Amino acid sequence: MTRDELIEKLKGYEWRDIEFKEASFAVPRDVYETVSAFSNTDGGHIIFGVKQKGGSFEVVGVLDVDKVQNDFLSTLRTGSKVSIVVPVQESAIDFENGTVLVFFIPEATRKNKPVHLDRNLRESFVRHGSTDQHCTDDEIRRFIRDASDTPYDSETLEDISADACFDDEVVHWYRAEMNRRNPGRHQSLNDLEFMHEWGFVAEKQGRLIPTRAGLLVFGKAKYVRQILPRPVVDYQRLDFNADAWTPELRWNDRVVVEENLIRAWWQLVERYMKLAERPFSLDTVTLLRADEPPDYISFREALINLLTHQDYGDHNRLAVVQLFRDQTTFTNPGDNFYSEDRLLDSGAKDVRNPGIVNAFRRIGLSEQAGGGFRSIFKNWHQLGHVPPEILNDKAQKTFRLVLTRKPLINERQRILQATLGVHLSPSEADAFALACMKQRITITDVRALAGGTPSDAKAILARLVTQVLLKPVNEEAGIYELREHLLANPPDLSTDQVPENPPDLSTGHGKPLTSLADKQWTVLALCDVPRSMKELLAGVGVSSRDNFISKHLQQLIEAGLVAMTQPESPRSPTQRYVLTKKGLELHAWHMNNADSSK
Repeated sequence: MTRDELIEKLKGYEWRDIEFKEASFAVPRDVYETVSAFSNTDGGHIIFGVKQKGGSFEVVGVLDVDKVQNDFLSTLRTGSKVSIVVPVQESAIDFENGTVLVFFIPEATRKNKPVHLDRNLRESFVRHGSTDQHCTDDEIRRFIRDASDTPYDSETLEDISADACFDDEVVHWYRAEMNRRNPGRHQSLNDLEFMHEWGFVAEKQGRLIPTRAGLLVFGKAKYVRQILPRPVVDYQRLDFNADAWTPELRWNDRVVVEENLIRAWWQLVERYMKLAERPFSLDTVTLLRADEPPDYISFREALINLLTHQDYGDHNRLAVVQLFRDQTTFTNPGDNFYSEDRLLDSGAKDVRNPGIVNAFRRIGLSEQAGGGFRSIFKNWHQLGHVPPEILNDKAQKTFRLVLTRKPLINERQRILQATLGVHLSPSEADAFALACMKQRITITDVRALAGGTPSDAKAILARLVTQVLLKPVNEEAGIYELREHLLANPPDLSTDQVPENPPDLSTGHGKPLTSLADKQWTVLALCDVPRSMKELLAGVGVSSRDNFISKHLQQLIEAGLVAMTQPESPRSPTQRYVLTKKGLELHAWHMNNADSSK
């Protein structure tokens, strides 16, 4: 943390990733609860030498810097007070009022969680908002399951007979799918031998015993309910926008699945097909069709992620799919082991349920080598939507993926970019549009849009900085924000509704255009060839020349969309008005957009 960053933090308040302590002479006793909480969630900064005064924070400084720093670091590195040796990063920042000590506590690995105090698992903490809270017994059990060297889904179920517990129809369908991908392989085996071959049953003392993965993927419903006393997934269709929803509102369609995962997949895909933008039939070989709905890849990967990665040892919470008019949410019990940035990387990743994941991958359901999230983000971007939102709550150990059907570049953003006076590539235009929505943007945000490596994202951001659209807030951390002239008066891009008489947002007044009135669109349509003032007045259907110029034409000229053929003689009787290159591009986009909406 730099000095400037700390000053910004002091203007705010304590929250999930920062804790202020006065610590003038000694290490506060309760600071180790914060160490446990940060280690068990997303990590965070502990700041010594800051006093809370009313609702604000004041630098008072640590008076005995060496003693306080050494006492704290030695305790963290011995493993006596805290259950692990904490790889803390420390620094000191000098202010007029004294020295402030900054300690960054990173998130612990899943095998080291829950990080606890005094050799007592019940002294485990998680971070909720700005507070450190004791873990509940359920939360401790979730941490322990995820820390085990033996995945939960590979455990055997010795009280259940492998001869009777499997759903024959599902097993036969699965074997047929595998045979299509690898003709002739294992055809000579009977069903139980096949299940043994692929690890869905295990041999112990001469008996074949089902694994949790085998029973969850292939089991008969009564046996699935025996080991999972809650539904596999709760699917809800709600015919209104997400922000209008309250728990009291009734769903329009609902399916609560209490069968195996293959049957859950079948049922939810059937529901999806009925709601798809255009009808299609699913090819059981490739699971794709040329006429597949445009968002099928996103739905497939999100649903498979929900079915394969949830915590099946958590019997109190269930997975939920909610289809709203404007978005679809997939909520899992069980957090993801990785950050969003890591999820967008290629390559295999550690997973909670490797047996279940591999079962789906063998028949082509789900991308290989951890590419599912990249496929979701790529597909959603191709549809022109804002990026999917990932909410990975390490404290609650929940994971939520939100697919919002909202355009990334709407009409107002298109007008803004046309009037900025810069040339943006498609990737740069997308990144700038997202920055306008969020006001701050990160390397991970850009990767979520354009894909590629962190270096690719940095290059896009560097180009936007060069074009005086963004500025770095923390270049090392990859955080950027809109430049002052945009941040001071951020364009309102939340809606596509354009007023008949928009306010004066001309570049001459320091703010680019973000909307055009209907009469201004008419001017753009007319000026594909040079037009006189008389022709424009007649074409727009107005009689007042002065009012037309001040309210409509002048804005288009200042925005660089329309130009005079004789700019040195504005009042020439032979003056004509014609589209610039930017005006032509904007008009063409508007016409194409209008055609596609019919």
